[in-house]
Amino acid sequence: MKTHWTTNSIFYHIYPLGFCDAPERNDFASAPVARLEKVHEWISHLRGLQVNALYLGPVFESTAHGYDTADYFRVDRRLGTNETLANLIKDLHHNGIKVILDGVFNHVGRDFWAFRDLQQNGERSAYRHWFQGVDFNSRSPFGDSFGYEGWNGNYDLVKLNLHSPEVKDHLFQAIRQWVLEFDIDGLRLDVADCLDHQFMRELSTFCHNLRPDFWLMGEVVHGDYNKWANPAMLDSVTNYESYKGLYSSLADKNYFEISYSLNRQFGPGGLYRNLYLYNFADNHDVDRVASLLKDPKHLYPLYCLLFTMPGIPSIYYGSEWGLEGKRTPKDDRPLRPALDLSLLRSASPQPNLPSAIAQLARIRLDLPALRYGDYTELYVASQQFAFSRKTDDDIAIVLLNSASTDASFDIPVSLPHGTQLVDLLNPNDEFRVDSGHLRVAKVYPCWGRILQVKK
Repeated sequence: MKTHWTTNSIFYHIYPLGFCDAPERNDFASAPVARLEKVHEWISHLRGLQVNALYLGPVFESTAHGYDTADYFRVDRRLGTNETLANLIKDLHHNGIKVILDGVFNHVGRDFWAFRDLQQNGERSAYRHWFQGVDFNSRSPFGDSFGYEGWNGNYDLVKLNLHSPEVKDHLFQAIRQWVLEFDIDGLRLDVADCLDHQFMRELSTFCHNLRPDFWLMGEVVHGDYNKWANPAMLDSVTNYESYKGLYSSLADKNYFEISYSLNRQFGPGGLYRNLYLYNFADNHDVDRVASLLKDPKHLYPLYCLLFTMPGIPSIYYGSEWGLEGKRTPKDDRPLRPALDLSLLRSASPQPNLPSAIAQLARIRLDLPALRYGDYTELYVASQQFAFSRKTDDDIAIVLLNSASTDASFDIPVSLPHGTQLVDLLNPNDEFRVDSGHLRVAKVYPCWGRILQVKK
């Protein structure tokens, strides 16, 4: 079966400006500092987690947080130089890790060179049509001699006019450079649900002509994911629907919530049975999942589900140790800290969680049914959940227990009488199908079983 490389991927997500402890603002004058080299130190850790794909957040020259781009062709001086990034990606590739970067195309920062030209030259600027809503009969909230459209009311983020051929050519040439100079494997499109659809169709054609296996994944929070992820546009989108259920089904003792979402998305007649959505428990924009759970032991069944449900699993840097972090109305920095690998290895909230995640990742990579098998719910209760993943040649049955006590399962299954199943998550445990029923006397507290037909 020929599949795209992402169907066999375990992603890790790093927000580099925070991770590398970069200054909060760019002075556009200091010499580059190769802080991005810190990622090299983490490659052995990523390999230990079985990670084979890295989503590296914004790396190009920007004013502050990276999503306010000043120059698409230059790595942010707070992180290093273009050579710094090229050497890092070469090292990651050497270690079998693909790399995708953030493509921030909806808006730029006020320090973007073309916007500075507009500020300086006003109506005479050759770039006046590069931005949305430019109006010389009004003033911006920053006191410019013209008004313009900011993303979501944020006027430090200037919306680009993606209908402009010049703007599209500028962005596409930047992508060409990223592929040729850095050898990237794909892009995560920031606020893809705000991007013009015709722009995304042209972007898709351009990128896949550069590299047929190039992966385009869009940030989409609400709506029908098929509107963005389809053969003409993007390959995948963020699965925010299941993100919410992943933690709240545990915090609220209500597996029915995530059960409903997974059936709606991937069950018989599901809306997204043909999509490989990007699944995550947290990221740089939302509270860390350890801060949302009432019981830290629930991190274990949570990651059991993340690595066995349909789609592509992703780990946000530091969350594999159960780190907490909550955003405030005006500050995302608690979600995006600098981390010290040696300190985390010696002292962390959940020191056993990385090895559990690594075990789950190995099972996923070894079991085709977990990577691209069909999804069928088998059982759901408030704190117990079971489902199967099946291909023509392989089947996995997943049992989850989020209770603080052992749980038993008696599940009807369409397997022949006497079929033996082996537990890959708890080695040496085996079970037998009896008259169309799978009876498992014990699933340990806040844990699970991943069963495969014994061969």
